[in-house]
Amino acid sequence: METSMTRTLALALMGTALATPTLADVNIYSHRQPELIQPVLDAFTEETGIAVNIAYVEKGMVERLKAEGDRSPADLVLTVDIARLSEVVNADVTQAVEDPALQDTIPAEFRDPQNHWFGLTSRARIVYASKERVADGEVTTYEDLASDKWKGRICTRSFTSDYNVALTSAYLAHHGEEATKEWLEGLKANLAKTPEGNDRSQVKSIWAGECDISLGNTYYMGQMLADPEQAQWANSVRITFPVFEEGGTHMNVSGMAMTKSAPNRDDALKLMEFLVSDEAQEIYAQTNHEFPIKPGVARSELVQSWGEFTPDTLDLAKLAELRPTALKLIDEVDLDG
Repeated sequence: METSMTRTLALALMGTALATPTLADVNIYSHRQPELIQPVLDAFTEETGIAVNIAYVEKGMVERLKAEGDRSPADLVLTVDIARLSEVVNADVTQAVEDPALQDTIPAEFRDPQNHWFGLTSRARIVYASKERVADGEVTTYEDLASDKWKGRICTRSFTSDYNVALTSAYLAHHGEEATKEWLEGLKANLAKTPEGNDRSQVKSIWAGECDISLGNTYYMGQMLADPEQAQWANSVRITFPVFEEGGTHMNVSGMAMTKSAPNRDDALKLMEFLVSDEAQEIYAQTNHEFPIKPGVARSELVQSWGEFTPDTLDLAKLAELRPTALKLIDEVDLDG
C-alpha cells in the first residue's frame, strides 16, 4: 500500500506543490486561481473537518494527470470553460460520478450526459459597451456584431481563446457552418485593432477610445470594480446581454470532475456535493460575481444590478462537440491575423 510519505515525495517531484507540504484529505488540481475558490473550501472544511489542498496548474493539467496515472494524488479537477472540462474527460483521466445530489441539483445543460463533469457556476459571454458612444439598447444580437454599423468599433481578445471558441461553437449550433464563417468574416471586418490581451484589457481600450464595444465575461466587471486602477475602465462601460436570433445569451461554466485515480474518493464526493449546496453557491455568487448553477440561489447585488436576461439553453456538451469545426473556421477566416 502506498504510504503518505511516498505520496508526498511523489508530489514534490512533480514540480507544482500543493498549498501545504503534506497532502490533505482531498486534493485538487485547478485551472482557477486558488484565491477565487478558497472561501468555499474553507467553509467546507469548517463544516466537515475535511482538509482540502489545491494546486494551481495553469498549463499542462491533462499531461500531468496522464503522466501520474494511478499514482496521482489529485482527487478532483476544477476548471473553467466547457472546452477544458471536455479535454480532461476526453483524455480518459476522469471517472463517472453517479450521485443523485449532483444530478438533481445541476440543470441538465450544465453537466455531462455521462456524469464525468459537473458545472459549478455559470457566466455569460456578453458585450461591454461604451456609455458615451453606444446608446442603451443598441446592442441586441450576436448576429448584429457583423453589421456594418460596427465597422472599426469592436475589440476582442484572440478568437482562438477558449471563451471565443465556445461562442463560435454556439453560433455554429444555431446557424450552421456557412453562416458562421460569414459571421466571423463580418466580425473581423469590424475590428478596431488586431485581437490581443484579455477581456479586461478590451474594456481598457473602450475607456481609452480605441473601440466602442468588446466581448467579455460578466464576472470581469466585478473584478475590475474591485481594482482601484481598473474601476475607471469598468465605469466607462455598461454590460449588455446580446442573444442569438431565436435563442438566448451564450453561457459557459466553471466546473469539476473526479479524477480516475481519486485516492480519497468518498471525501472528494462530499466536497462535490457541498460545492453545489446553497451555502457554497451563495459564497461563489458573493465573492466571484458568477451566476450560481443551482436554481433558486440569489445572485450578488452587483450581478442583480445588471438586470435580467434570457440564457441560451444549448447543451454545453454540444459546444464541446463543435469546437474543432469552430477552430477550423476561425483559422480559415484568420480572425486574429
